[in-house]
Amino acid sequence: MFYAVKHKKINTRGLKLVDVIEEIEGLNQRALEGQLEVTAMSLHAYAYAAAHYDIMTCGVSMGDGYGPVIVAQKAFDPNSASRKTIAVPGRLTTAYLLLQLWNAEWKEIQFLPFDKIVSQVQAGRADAGLLIHEGQIQFQELGCTKIVDLGRWWKLKTKLPVPLGIDAVRRDLGPEKQKKLTRILRDSIEYALKHRAAAVRYALKYGRGMKPQMADRFVDMYVNHWTKDMGAKGKHAVRELLRRGAEAGLIPEVKAKFISPLP
Repeated sequence: MFYAVKHKKINTRGLKLVDVIEEIEGLNQRALEGQLEVTAMSLHAYAYAAAHYDIMTCGVSMGDGYGPVIVAQKAFDPNSASRKTIAVPGRLTTAYLLLQLWNAEWKEIQFLPFDKIVSQVQAGRADAGLLIHEGQIQFQELGCTKIVDLGRWWKLKTKLPVPLGIDAVRRDLGPEKQKKLTRILRDSIEYALKHRAAAVRYALKYGRGMKPQMADRFVDMYVNHWTKDMGAKGKHAVRELLRRGAEAGLIPEVKAKFISPLP
């Protein structure tokens, strides 16, 4: 999404943009304090950071019938979760919110960096693991079996895609600058989609060993028409996940505010 900004391929409209590269739970924690003017964050984290940020209508990572995956070394009945230990990638990830909505009754929940979860399962230190990022498509190669795809579960339950990650812009910048920054991000996404091969090559250095073919598949899943503009259905999906989380007592009740790009 940020390839074109980083390499000065688009007009940044007089604004200087400096990138900050961190894994998602680190960005979630920074968002709680409103540290960054523009940031990616989990939608789960937005429930606690909404006082600082508004949601850009572009930049969303939407799982349309797929999403975070619960895996194990051996298949087990999902109804036995209350007797199982599961490793989870961060308290503020949307994956964790979905897990709780699906089934909050686990014997033990272990919070680990997302890239340590498979090894925790392989070593037998957790009965199951909740996978995000490239782990969603790599788990079979690593000898794990799928228990449930939470994105598919959500789609069957709501008939909506699941909004996992969002891009947000700080409210104190004011509407004009918020819209300008949203336009810059949308232009960057559009450029990357039109110059896909170059953008994927750039992204690969952050891909934790992903091969180009797998990276291309991952891009198809999470940088697509939803990312360019979430539209009315995407906004509905955002509101619905926040609503269900609040009704279940898992997150505070918040009203999502969306920022569209300058024309």
